[in-house]
Amino acid sequence: MFDPAACTAIITGASSGLGAEFARQLAPLASTLLLAARSLENLEAVARELRQANPKVTILTCPCDVSTPDGRASLIDAIEAGGLKPNLLINNAGIGDYGPVETADAGRMTQLIDLNVTGLLLLSHAMIPRLARSQERPAGILNVSSLASTLPLPGMALYGASKAFVSSLSEAMAVELAPKNIVVTCVCPGPTPTRFSATAKRPTGEDADREGQGFLRIPPSQVVREALGALRAGKACVFPGRAVRFCATLFRLLPRPLMRRILRRRYAKSS
Repeated sequence: MFDPAACTAIITGASSGLGAEFARQLAPLASTLLLAARSLENLEAVARELRQANPKVTILTCPCDVSTPDGRASLIDAIEAGGLKPNLLINNAGIGDYGPVETADAGRMTQLIDLNVTGLLLLSHAMIPRLARSQERPAGILNVSSLASTLPLPGMALYGASKAFVSSLSEAMAVELAPKNIVVTCVCPGPTPTRFSATAKRPTGEDADREGQGFLRIPPSQVVREALGALRAGKACVFPGRAVRFCATLFRLLPRPLMRRILRRRYAKSS
């Protein structure tokens, strides 16, 4: 089981949303937090907030794009230059794309895969040998996936598929890395009020079908609290929120032909 007390954590996508909330909840417990995101201005704003509220924790920032080889190299360089011995990696950085695959921009699709899939995988691969751990004090990797990973999602097909990769990878890594004293947890939230929707919308105006989302919506603070609790408990996967857990179970149990029929009707209604 992972103990966050006095941890040294690396958090990607830490300039807003769930990433910033992970930093807020870990700051009172941690020794050092290294916050990574593309926007230095937003990172520094989060860092100032955390330093003011938690003067004992060391807060470092690294402006980088972990979807690129150079960005990942910059983050590794920052870890080594700071002499850090991290024992927690939170892979939170990710983007969405609203609209059908047919009309998607090729560059945007590549960007999504580079960040949600390739970036998460290669950063995790690079960090595994760098995570400080022992049998008495395991290290942790926490990957942010989505309830969307549990079903095919017309209108958000590529995002859902990318998160299915994250969930499957995480559960396999949890088995592989347990003997190496690394706990791997995947958190699969439903709709959460962050900047995700604003960045997922296309310039042409496509949006997601939001029918029923109110039933699933929980605040970022609850998502992060349940995610860290699952990491502490050594759980491989967590669906935060009672309604999200119910839906995840339902989606697993629904016969695939019935699910496709429901999704066709829903997509036709929203198109």
